[in-house]
Amino acid sequence: MGFAPASDSDILRVNALRDNAMLTPSAKRNKVTGYNPRRLVVPLMLSLIMVLGGCATTQPSESEEESFSAHPEDPWEGFNRRVFAFNDVLDRYTLKPISQTYVKVIPGPVRTGVGNVFSNLGEVRTAVNSLLQGKPSNAGLATSRFLINSTVGIGGLLDYATLMEITADKEDFGQTLGVWGWEDSRYLVLPLWGPSTLRDTAGLLPDRELYPITYLDGDVEIPLQILRIVHARAGILDQESMIQGSATALCVMLICRGVTS
Repeated sequence: MGFAPASDSDILRVNALRDNAMLTPSAKRNKVTGYNPRRLVVPLMLSLIMVLGGCATTQPSESEEESFSAHPEDPWEGFNRRVFAFNDVLDRYTLKPISQTYVKVIPGPVRTGVGNVFSNLGEVRTAVNSLLQGKPSNAGLATSRFLINSTVGIGGLLDYATLMEITADKEDFGQTLGVWGWEDSRYLVLPLWGPSTLRDTAGLLPDRELYPITYLDGDVEIPLQILRIVHARAGILDQESMIQGSATALCVMLICRGVTS
C-alpha cells in the first residue's frame, strides 16, 4: 500500500504548516489586529488531513480492492490505516515513554490534582454544549461543578463537587451536531488525535474555543496542553495490557472525548 507522489501544491501546503509551527508565539501574533494565529491550529490540522487524504487516494491493488469492498462502512480505510500506523509509532517511541517517566517522577496525589484541574476546565465546554442541546439541567450541574471546584476546590485541584454528589454528563460540540440532526458520520482516524468521525472532527474547533487554556499566552498554553496529553496517556498505562493492538488510538480518542477535561 503506497502513497501517491505529492504534488507541488501539496508540498507547499505542508511546508507552510511546518513553518507556522516553528514560529515563536511573539512572531505568530499580528501586531496590527492583535489576532493570535494560534487559534488556527485546528483548521491547519484539517488542511493537513486533506493533503494526507490526497496521498491516500492511490489506486488500490486487487487484494486491497477485495478488502475494501468487504468494509463499505469505512470508505477511507486506506487513509485510516496509514494514520493509525503513524499514531502507533508516535506513541511507542515518544508518548508512552514520556508518560511512564511522568508516573515515576510525579507523586500520585499531585497527578490526581492535575487531572482534577483539567477536568474542571472542561465543565465550561459541557455547560455550553448542554445548553445548545436543550439540556438546561445538565448545564446547571456542570456550572455548579465548575464554580464549586474553582473556589472551594482551590482552582480545581480538589473535586469537592463529586464528593457532594454533583455530577454532569460530559458533552462536546460533536454530540451537539448529533442532536441537531447529523446522526451518521464517516469513521476517520486523525493524526495525533486518533479514532474519530467526520462529525466530531467538525466539532474540534468550537470545543477548542470553549476550553479556557486556549486563551492563555502560548508560552503557558503549549506546556499545559502537552501536560494534559501526557497525563491522559499515563492514565491508561495500567489498562494497556487489556487493549488489543496499539494503545495510541484509544489514548488520543479519550483525550479528545474529554477524559481529562
